[in-house]
Amino acid sequence: MPEQDPYHLPEPAAVPSAAASGRGPEGGTGAPGPAEPDAPAGPAASAATAADGLYGLHNLPYGIFSTADEPDRKRVGVRYGDRVLDVPTAATALGSPHTDVLARPTLNPLMAAGPAVWRAVREDIRTWLGYPAIEPFLRPLPEVTLHLPFEVADYADFYSSEHHATNAGRIFRPHGEPLPANWKHLPIGYHGRAGTVVVSGTPVVRPSGQRRGEPEPGPAAGSGSAPGSGAAAAAGPQAGPPAASAPAAGAGPGPAAAAGPRPVFGPTRRLDIEAEVGFVVGAPSRHGEPVPLSAFREHVFGVCLVNDWSARDIQSWETVPLGPFLGKSFATSVSAWITPLDALDAARTAPPPRDPAPLPYLDDSGEEPGGLDIRIQVALNGHPVAEPPAATLYWTGAQQLAHLTAGGASLRTGDLYASGTVSGPEPGQRGSLLELTWNGRDPLDLPDGKRTFLEDGDEVTLTAWAPGPDGTRVGLGEVTGRIVPS
Repeated sequence: MPEQDPYHLPEPAAVPSAAASGRGPEGGTGAPGPAEPDAPAGPAASAATAADGLYGLHNLPYGIFSTADEPDRKRVGVRYGDRVLDVPTAATALGSPHTDVLARPTLNPLMAAGPAVWRAVREDIRTWLGYPAIEPFLRPLPEVTLHLPFEVADYADFYSSEHHATNAGRIFRPHGEPLPANWKHLPIGYHGRAGTVVVSGTPVVRPSGQRRGEPEPGPAAGSGSAPGSGAAAAAGPQAGPPAASAPAAGAGPGPAAAAGPRPVFGPTRRLDIEAEVGFVVGAPSRHGEPVPLSAFREHVFGVCLVNDWSARDIQSWETVPLGPFLGKSFATSVSAWITPLDALDAARTAPPPRDPAPLPYLDDSGEEPGGLDIRIQVALNGHPVAEPPAATLYWTGAQQLAHLTAGGASLRTGDLYASGTVSGPEPGQRGSLLELTWNGRDPLDLPDGKRTFLEDGDEVTLTAWAPGPDGTRVGLGEVTGRIVPS
């Protein structure tokens, strides 16, 4: 039986970053960058000069950490170079009026406080880091354990890259239009599973589920099989792409589906990655009141990298007619560090031209530039394989938020929504193995062997940076995950 489109699409009428290892799930990223211009001179210089170009005063991402001497005390931290500021302890010592929201084991109270508090706390921390007395409150990054930085309320994933959507369409519908008729009119998305969002460094257990089985021997069964499905799919990651005769993914199951080989249950053989940009909601909204484009900054606290792991064979079998389920719900990895939205002001850029013009509630032509020039790198077992550019995303974070709430859905503190796979126009800019190997047809040549999809023991790391003020670079915390057997 031909492979279904795992994206549930109906036919239409770069600079590498080096990881700094740390204790716990994720030690962050620390590629060398330009000199930090904001480092104060004088007695405080020892703290300031510890900050490299990616995590200086212009960045200051938030996370949650604990220490070996107090392993059960999770608290707010801010990354500054290769160290972590113990924020609640510093806030208490320095008499901060915001100590209550900072002395919590999660970022949610701070995020719920709203943009006026976000800006005030950020400015306070920048001031504190100029004091010589701040030294005792700075912990070496390798000596802390990092945790999931916020309690995830809801999770939604979008499909915002035209290059990714076009590649997927060409793979699964080589003789049809690659984009569905609705794609350029709305940010397509689906609701994921908040309970399986995990912090960077958490092992990813190979998921199990139903996938297409091998066809029965004989002419009748053989005539219905295609590369990448049936026996080929069962053969594992080396299976090729689906046949050109694959039906539209929007077509529901019918007599032909019932006549095909019985499905089998077992571990996925097509485990994939999706390099994405995530947006973390702070201030909630009222049920029934859509959030306009202009209110994006009033609700979004910060940005992080996301790897939305995908089991392509499970996904393709289950996705018609309601969309992804087990093939996408087993793990979504996020960074331990949330970069404040204000830290990315210098990275704002105009999105690609839109044709046709979006409907009024999505028309951002009169708004500030909504794109983000985030340069992502994907490494497999330490070997760089792709550099997806987030600046090419067709739909922006503000448009995704406006569409998510257009029907009256409310925002809750801790909501996470992600861009979907980020891919650029060049082969080396594709953010999934589905695209990089063209669904298994073109294996990647790595120092440790060929890869089409992920094998047990493989480790994937996403790193990224964005332009900062005055020629600096803003680092986004890495996302790493290692595949372990079912």
